[in-house]
Amino acid sequence: MTRSVMNQSGRIIPAAMTIAGSDSGAGAGVQADLKTFAALGIYGTSVLTAITAQNTIAVTAVHELPTDLINAQIEAVISDIGADAVKTGMLSSSVIIECVTTCLKASMKKYPNMPGLRQIVVDPVMVAKSGDALLQEEAVGALRELLVPLAAVITPNIPEAETLTGLTITTDDDVNKAARMIVDMGAASVVIKGGHREGPATDVYFDGSSFREFTSPRFDTVNTHGTGCTFASAVAAGLAQGLKTEDAVGQAKEFVTEAIRNSFPVGHGHGPLNHFNKFWPKNL
Repeated sequence: MTRSVMNQSGRIIPAAMTIAGSDSGAGAGVQADLKTFAALGIYGTSVLTAITAQNTIAVTAVHELPTDLINAQIEAVISDIGADAVKTGMLSSSVIIECVTTCLKASMKKYPNMPGLRQIVVDPVMVAKSGDALLQEEAVGALRELLVPLAAVITPNIPEAETLTGLTITTDDDVNKAARMIVDMGAASVVIKGGHREGPATDVYFDGSSFREFTSPRFDTVNTHGTGCTFASAVAAGLAQGLKTEDAVGQAKEFVTEAIRNSFPVGHGHGPLNHFNKFWPKNL
């Protein structure tokens, strides 16, 4: 099956699919993913798993979508547009995780000539920036056992890595140990993000054989809502463009850094990143 996304000059544009929840404030979730895809020259498609009533301050309501509708969305996108990479975000229950993993595995068998279905970036979303839970406790096991083994790369922050591994992560050695444990769960590679640690924001990438660090400065801003979603979707965009995983991670780190550096206030809490900072620079 060939891709069908083409611009006016006839150039094929890579396509990436996000499977995640909706953020009504548009700072995180599917909305952040689609902004990231667009900013990086990717045609983005979306599969909604849940609808949240959310802004920069709080998540006030969550409605999970029926699994038959989630399944239908995946099939509708894959059967027509295809995907050069897939990114998963908010999968709030074990039932939804099982649905998504089953659908993706079935799609891999049905469309064996679509390698992008195996380029899956897993963002193990557990808690919103506001502190509200987005993953039910009963779903952690399903995430670990069903979804992690499908990941070309998984992108947990420190608390998420602690939940996945059961470790308390405070030192560099702890980070490396957690990375090894997550790869041992079946992921092809992992990026443990360093935003929750002191000092420069250093993300640690491990592909099962070697480590690499990606470091950026910290910025004095509260506009960090959607950072994890944006980073994971930027990695997916790089994979869709044909980059090696390590290079896709590097591109994503640069993209997120500039999106935070050029952020501006939206709402009264943790505002979003500036995904279109090339067009809306901070000093515009």
